[in-house]
Amino acid sequence: MLQSVDIENRLITTIQEFVSDWGVTSEIDSTTTLVADLEFDSIDIIQLFVAIETTFEKRNLGFQDLLIKDGRYVDDLSVREISEFLKAGPIAA
Repeated sequence: MLQSVDIENRLITTIQEFVSDWGVTSEIDSTTTLVADLEFDSIDIIQLFVAIETTFEKRNLGFQDLLIKDGRYVDDLSVREISEFLKAGPIAA
């Protein structure tokens, strides 16, 4: 079973690898947001979620539950929000 800190560290590493050729110079940490800080668009978010599933070797993690709140799409996600979602789901099990 993965520890919470391991999940967040692996997530940050996955995001760093994902944006490695984008010229991102800022540090990626738990407060980094995908849209505002890293300038993700919707297809980038979907591709990142596929990369996360590959990293954790789990499919169908239910990211739709993270992307839709109260029947509306969320505008942005922080690394912390994604990490907490993963910790509460099948990754931590």
